[in-house]
Order: sequence, then structure tokens, then C-alpha cells
Amino acid sequence: MEIQPTIRVQAQDFDAAVEARLLRNTDKSIGAIVTFTGLCRDDGGTLSALELEHYPGMAEAEMLRIASLAIDRFDLLGLTAIHRYGKIATGDNIVLVIAASRHRQAAFDGANFVMDYLKTAAPFWKKEHGKDGTSGNWITARDADESAKDKWR
Repeated sequence: MEIQPTIRVQAQDFDAAVEARLLRNTDKSIGAIVTFTGLCRDDGGTLSALELEHYPGMAEAEMLRIASLAIDRFDLLGLTAIHRYGKIATGDNIVLVIAASRHRQAAFDGANFVMDYLKTAAPFWKKEHGKDGTSGNWITARDADESAKDKWR
């Protein structure tokens, strides 16, 4: 049976517990679920929000490609990936990855793999909004993000 991941790009917030429960109920052989929620941090008290944009259609397709790679590589029993767009205030949710497998290591590795690839390969862009009312530049990918992805090769 081919596992179909749940992929969404949306402006509205998500509930990680609800999404994990939905995934958990899909297969009784699931023995481990790893959930990662990425939040908008305030960067030392200087940020009020991040503005996230994406390439509609392409973002979902790339997320599906990444999720499918993870499912195959780590023998996952389910995977959910949700990425938000729009202006997101500090402390609010940005991204959710939930990986389900028979055993914990595959779930941890699957979730890590998906995040490492989302950070570098999916067409999302972030712009900082300062607490002082200024808008910064669009954030470029960090070398550390590329290095994290490279470990999976």
C-alpha cells in the first residue's frame, strides 16, 4: 500500500495535537510519532513578525516530493507537513512536520529529513519585520541549513 502524505500550505494556524491524532488513527501498526513545530522567534527581542511567501503550486509539489522521499527512505507509515504563509507574529506556528513509523528512529530521521529539505529546497521566502516598525530584507538560506541537508546524501 502506497502511503499518501498530507501536505498543506495555508495562511491559517494549525493545531499540532489534532494533526498528530489524525495521523495516529490511520494505521494501527504505528509505534512512533515524531512531531516538530517551527515557531516564529523574536530574534533577541528585535522581531515582531516574519512575512512568509511561497510559490503557489510549486511549493506544494516540492513538499510532496520531499515527503515522498522521506516515506520511501525511512519506511514511514504516515507523514504530515504543513507550512504557513503570510505575516506571522513571534510565538506563532510556522511549520509542522509529523512523521509516523513502526519504530522511533525512523520517525525521528523522517521528520529531520523533511525539515532539512524544506529549509533549503521548498520555494518559501521570509522577510523580517522589526519591533521598531522597520521591514528588513528577505532572509537568505544559511550555510548551516545546506550542511544539514547534505548529511542525507
